[in-house]
Amino acid sequence: MSDVQSGADAPAGAVDGRAGKRRNPLGGRPWVAAAFLLPALVLLGALVGYPIVFSVYRSLFDASGHGFVGLDNYGELFSDDGIRTALKNNIVWVVVAPTVSTALGLIFAVLTERVRWGTAFKLVVFMPMAISMLAAGIIFRLVYDQAPERGVANAVAVAVHDTFADPAPFPGAKPRPNADLKASGGGAFTTRSAVSAASPANLPLVAVQPDDLRGARQAVAAGPRPGMITGTAWLDFTRGGGGRAGVIDPGEKALAGLTVEAVKDGRVVASATTAADGTYALPADRAEGARIRLPAANFAAAYHGVTWLGPALVTPAIIGSYVWMWAGFAMVLIAAGLAGMPRELLEAARVDGANEWQIFRRVTVPLLAPVLVVVLVTLMINVLKIFDLVYIIAPGSSVRSANVLALQLFQSSFGTDVDEGLGSAIAVFLLLLVMPVMYVNLRRIQKERRR
Repeated sequence: MSDVQSGADAPAGAVDGRAGKRRNPLGGRPWVAAAFLLPALVLLGALVGYPIVFSVYRSLFDASGHGFVGLDNYGELFSDDGIRTALKNNIVWVVVAPTVSTALGLIFAVLTERVRWGTAFKLVVFMPMAISMLAAGIIFRLVYDQAPERGVANAVAVAVHDTFADPAPFPGAKPRPNADLKASGGGAFTTRSAVSAASPANLPLVAVQPDDLRGARQAVAAGPRPGMITGTAWLDFTRGGGGRAGVIDPGEKALAGLTVEAVKDGRVVASATTAADGTYALPADRAEGARIRLPAANFAAAYHGVTWLGPALVTPAIIGSYVWMWAGFAMVLIAAGLAGMPRELLEAARVDGANEWQIFRRVTVPLLAPVLVVVLVTLMINVLKIFDLVYIIAPGSSVRSANVLALQLFQSSFGTDVDEGLGSAIAVFLLLLVMPVMYVNLRRIQKERRR
C-alpha cells in the first residue's frame, strides 16, 4: 500500500519503477508539441532560414543572376578598395564603440548610485534610446555642421579657440597687383626690394573685409625719422573709384595692428606693429638693407572649427553619436546588476581597509563581470550591422571614408551599380562575422543556466 501511494505521489517526470523508463510529460503524444511549435518554425524558416539560404545561393552568381561565378564574389570582398575600407571601419566600430559605451555605462552606474539625483541623471542619459537611429543621425548631422552658427560642436570649438588665440587682424587681405610686396610662401608677403632710411617702405593692401575696418582712421603717409626706417600700411582702395595705385588718397583707411618684420638672410632682425594711422618704424641700424615681410598671422583665415565630417574624423564622430545613444542602455543594465550585488562584500572590504578605488577594481567589477559581458556582446552584435547613423551623418564627400559593411551591402545591392551577387556575398560574410559573437553569447547563457 505504501509503495502504491509513494508511486502516486511521485512527480510526472519521475522514473517509473515498474517500467524503468522516464515518463513522457506529453502522455505519449509528441505530435502535440509539434503542433504548438509548427507556427513558430514556419515563421522562423520564412523570415530567417529562407533568406539565409537564398543569400548563400545568390552569392554564387553574377550581377544578372544567371552566370555562375562560384566564389568570385567573395574574392572581390578582399580586392575592392571600398569594401576593404568598410571592413577596416567595422573592426574599429567593434573595438571602440562597445568598449566606450560599456565603460561609460559602468562609470555612470557606479557614480550615480550614491547621489540623490542619480535617478534623474540616469533618465537623462537613457533618454536618447527613446529616439530612432534616423532621428539621432539628423541631430548629429547638425551638431557636426562646419558652420559654428549651426553646429554645436564647432560653436564650442570656436569659442574655446578664440578665448586663447588672438584672431588675425585682416584675414584674407593681400597686396595690390603689381606692387613691390609679393607672396613669399606660407601666406606671408615680402617686398622684392631692400629698404633704406632714405625713402618710406609703404605697404598697400587690398581685399580687406569691411567689418575689419570699423573704427579705422584715415591713413597717414609716414615721414622720415632719424635712425628709423618708416612706412605706412593701408587699404589702397578709394570708395567710388578714382584713387591712385600706391598713393595714400583721401578716404583710404589705415591698417592698424599689422605685424611688420625686417628680414635678412631668412632671419628676422627687427619687428614693429602698425599704429592707428597705419604707420610703423624700424631701427635703421638693424633693418637697413633688409626686406619687409608681413607674416601670415596677419592674414590667416578666421577659425571655423574642426572638420568633424571630413575623411579623417568622420568615423570617430559617428562613433561618438552611437555612444551618446547607447551609453544609457549600458548604464541601465549595469545599474540593475549593481542593485543585486551583495552589500556585505563591499562593507567587508571597507572594514579590511580597502579604499573606494580598490573596492571598485577588485570587488565591484569582478562581481559585475557577467553583466558587463552581456552588455559588451550585445553592443558588438549591434555595431556589426550599423547602417543608419553612417548613412545619415556622413556627407557625400566622406561616405567612402566612413563606409561600413552594412552600408556597402546596401550600395552594392540597391545603388547605382547594382550587383546583387556581390551584395549577397557581403551579407553572408557579415553573418559569418556575427556568428562567433552569437556563439559566445549562447555559451554564456548555457553556463548561467547550469548554475
